[in-house]
Amino acid sequence: MSMLKTSLAAILLAAGTVFPAMAHITLDNGSAKVGSTYKAILRVGHGCDGKATVALRVRLPEGVISVKPMPKPGWKIEKTLGEYAKAYELHGQQQTSGVRELIWSGGNLADDEYDEFVFRAYITDAFKPGATVAFPVVQDCVGGATTRWIEIPTDGKSADDYEHPAPTLTIIEK
Repeated sequence: MSMLKTSLAAILLAAGTVFPAMAHITLDNGSAKVGSTYKAILRVGHGCDGKATVALRVRLPEGVISVKPMPKPGWKIEKTLGEYAKAYELHGQQQTSGVRELIWSGGNLADDEYDEFVFRAYITDAFKPGATVAFPVVQDCVGGATTRWIEIPTDGKSADDYEHPAPTLTIIEK
């Protein structure tokens, strides 16, 4: 019986270390090549304290350009445009402005359901291989509840060291 208790305790301990990481909003593919197109898939695994998600906002970091969201049935997409801090070249053209934030709204993703929000973007040479790029997300839920997934890991810490980490990706060589 003691062996069973020990095994059960080990399973529960492992579950406790695995499931909190799954609760975060994450990017399906955690790496992107510098100077290439990246398909970002934001995975949303739950609502805000048991309440359904009704909007999701993602801020695009400087150096991520040519952003195009994938339409999502039942959700409205808004694109907030703005100037880049510098010009970026894409297909021989200088890009000085573009989408800075995406907002999906009007849907209703129950707390006990899972979904993905997708967009495509170009990862410029503003990033060097090995860099970590954060995509801060604000999740709005029924009744005004909000979860801000905006904590950006620093000083060698990982997303697991934070309660509400921003989804991140690592830049790799082309």
